[in-house]
Amino acid sequence: MTDNQQRFRWHPDAQLFAGALPVPSTGVRPASRFCAIDAITTADALTALGAALQSGSGFCLYEGIDPSGLSSEPDQFITLSGGSSGQPKGILRRQSSWIDSFDTNARLFGYTAQDRIAVLGRLSHSLALYGVLESLHLGLDAFALDAVPYRKQAAILAARDISILYATPTQLRLLALGTATEGLPHLRLILCGGGALDDSTAQSIQSLCPNAEIRVFYGAAETSFITLSGPDTPHASVGQAYPEVTIQIRDPDGQKTTQIGEVWVRSPYLFDRYALGHADDTQLRDGFLSVGEMGRLDRTGNLYLMGRKTRMLQIADQTVFPEGIEAQICAATPIAACAILPRPDPVRGHRLIAVLEGPANADLAAEVQQLCRERFGPLIAPKQVLFHPALPLLGSGKIDLPKLSKWVEDQA
Repeated sequence: MTDNQQRFRWHPDAQLFAGALPVPSTGVRPASRFCAIDAITTADALTALGAALQSGSGFCLYEGIDPSGLSSEPDQFITLSGGSSGQPKGILRRQSSWIDSFDTNARLFGYTAQDRIAVLGRLSHSLALYGVLESLHLGLDAFALDAVPYRKQAAILAARDISILYATPTQLRLLALGTATEGLPHLRLILCGGGALDDSTAQSIQSLCPNAEIRVFYGAAETSFITLSGPDTPHASVGQAYPEVTIQIRDPDGQKTTQIGEVWVRSPYLFDRYALGHADDTQLRDGFLSVGEMGRLDRTGNLYLMGRKTRMLQIADQTVFPEGIEAQICAATPIAACAILPRPDPVRGHRLIAVLEGPANADLAAEVQQLCRERFGPLIAPKQVLFHPALPLLGSGKIDLPKLSKWVEDQA
């Protein structure tokens, strides 16, 4: 791989937009060896990012942290994690680790010079940054729409003939809610990551974008792509291994298992190390990396995720993954977003509280409790159902669990 292939570029055929406004590719001040870029104002951040790309600098787009201690080599960069802990981590990686997947995606999805890519999230979040950098590197127009009110995002997607969209499930849900009757027929591909895509949101987006293929992928800021779904992916699976990725499921002793265990990954897309913060669950062994996710593989290599090891808990000696209960509630009710939070219980170890997004609804609360009793049993079913007008979100679009947990405590 040549030096040019190891670094991001702004291809001369690519244009960059903050919302509908173009970002100039000439006349920008040359960047330093490493650029810490405040992502709070999208247009300014994109201008600074363009300067970093054209000068061949390392960089980090950040929000809400002190960047003074951050640095990287020119062929590296730092992106922030988007996990639910509320404390971002700085992910240091080689630029080539993303460039390799740019080329893979171009082949997998048949990118052409006519494609235009949009992202809905904050540039400090790795998914949105990835979409922008992929566009620019491959010579496709890139649109960053995070500063556009979600009720106006669809209008830009339609007016600019966007064909490819990177988004989280939450962002897709807001896009569908904010759109009137007009459709988005030019969208041909939606790449959805950062969480489980519930059936209700998937159906709403498919109606809005009738010609779009929705491909769900699973990954982390530390790993990039791990799996990718396809037309034959079983329900509730996140798909099979992304090209050049090897997945293993290991038991607590580190041995491969066909049962539920910890997900370990070997791939060319892994990060180098943490430049800010740390994660106790992130481990590297024998060339395989784990970020503490639990799951299982079926006989054909489809991965089913159970939840994060850090959220796994015991209730009366039963192992419980809150993410599975959340998915069941969202799939079986009109609720598009919910969170299951544990509280100490002197007898059973824990009891669960469900927090649903929306106005208080006693009938729906009773329905959710009955649903969970039937599906998970009376010990596991939430003992209380609360309603929150708008669940607090991190910049990644994931639910801010620490903030929501504090809100639950305040309700007592």
